Amino acid sequence: MDYSALIDQFEAGGAKVKAAIAGLSHEELTAFPIPGTWSIQQVIVHLQDSDAVAIDRMKRIAAEDKPLLIGFNENKFVQNLFYDDQSAADAAECINLSRRQMVKVLRKLPESAWSKFGIHNERGKITLPEILELYTKHLERHLKFVSEKRAKLGK
Repeated sequence: MDYSALIDQFEAGGAKVKAAIAGLSHEELTAFPIPGTWSIQQVIVHLQDSDAVAIDRMKRIAAEDKPLLIGFNENKFVQNLFYDDQSAADAAECINLSRRQMVKVLRKLPESAWSKFGIHNERGKITLPEILELYTKHLERHLKFVSEKRAKLGK
C-alpha cells in the first residue's frame, strides 16, 4: 500500500503548528480564552510531547520486533512538566524538525515495515500506519482547538 499521502500530511503538520502560533504574544499564548481548557502554549507543548512519543513508537515498531509501547497521562504532563515556562515557538520548531526527520525514515521503509506492529499497554496491537494516522489526526484536532482560542482572542 502507498502511504505517501499520509506521510506528506504528517510532515505538513510541523509548518501548520508554526503558523498556528504566528503573531501571538506571550500573554496571548498563555491566556485561557476558553475557561477550563488548556492555553495555546499548553496545547503546543503537548503536541511536542505527543510527537516525541509518536516518533519513538514509530521508530521502535520499524526497528524492533513487537515492541512494548507505554501510554502516558497527558494531563499529568501538563501539570508537572512546567508547560507554562517552556517556549511555544521552540516547541513548534521541534515538531517541525522532528517530523521532517521522521519523514526521511518513513519514506525509505520497505513495504514489509508497514505491516509491523507494537503492543500498547492500554490499546493492544497497533501498527505503524495506525500510529502515523493517529498522530496526524491528533495534531489536526488540536490545531482546531488553537484556532478556536485564537478567535476568542480576536486573532
